[in-house]
Amino acid sequence: MIDRFKPYVPPFFLRNGHFQTIYPTLFRTVTGVDYCRERIVLADGDFLDLDWSRAGSRQLGIVSHGLEGNARRDYVRGMVRALNQSGIDALAWNYRGCSGVPNNTLRMYHNGAIDDLHTVIQHALTTGSYEAVFLIGFSLGGNLSLLYLGKQAESVPQAVKAAVGFSVPCDLTDASIALEKRVNGLYMKRFLILLHDKIKAKQHLYPEALDDTGYARMKTFRQFDDRYTAPIHGFKDAQDYWRQCSCRPWIEAIRVPAVIVNALDDPFLSGGCYPEAECAQNHLVTLVTPRWGGHVGFMALNSSGRYWSEDFAMAFIGGF
Repeated sequence: MIDRFKPYVPPFFLRNGHFQTIYPTLFRTVTGVDYCRERIVLADGDFLDLDWSRAGSRQLGIVSHGLEGNARRDYVRGMVRALNQSGIDALAWNYRGCSGVPNNTLRMYHNGAIDDLHTVIQHALTTGSYEAVFLIGFSLGGNLSLLYLGKQAESVPQAVKAAVGFSVPCDLTDASIALEKRVNGLYMKRFLILLHDKIKAKQHLYPEALDDTGYARMKTFRQFDDRYTAPIHGFKDAQDYWRQCSCRPWIEAIRVPAVIVNALDDPFLSGGCYPEAECAQNHLVTLVTPRWGGHVGFMALNSSGRYWSEDFAMAFIGGF
């Protein structure tokens, strides 16, 4: 089924993974998206902020953003606009602490927070408005969506018809190793600065659990996850967190059609992030590996302003 989709072949001057990764983040502006925000309260007293963009459809695309992203990021807004232009409602949800307001609990968002995604899906379905739901995830959001579909295969609502993941770190260990490379130092530094802001914003609420003394000496995700993510969320250490929260071991269990789109020049991915063997064992899951695209890039030059990833996602979910 994937064979019928137009492959990604950008102009020669866009054939650079770092350019594809950086340029859209700094310079893309997506217009024509108007959100209506809804806050839902969770069972543990926390909350999630959901940004809706409705087209009056019985179909819904749930868009999950990447690490330190949010619903306002242009890669999310671009997908939301594409959904609406295809006559599909869109729900871009913000993870805990990502909507511009610190969340209430010590718990933060992470790659394994599939219970929050399930809550969002169930909330959308309780409105009675939707017959079909599609999951679209970027980077961390792609891993989260696929982990949910595999790990919770028996409890995924029947309304969930398909899923698309772009730039998915299917193996968190290998993705972390890739980001530790010297050439990726600027990306790593930026992520750590943004994550530090999250820690500082919550530190005064939980001084007994959070301490940023010596934070500047941290240089890798392993150090951050060892110090914060793992102990806060019940994992033994960073390696245990990565092992339990990588979608790669769960791909064979997925029971809805899904496609993983990971560019071969993605500077954030390596090794097991391209799960060829696992996808070969599940006819419902397809791995697409364009030669170019970077990390959450896939730029296109056209009058519509739509990126190849948006057209690809619409073509894929349009078959259901």
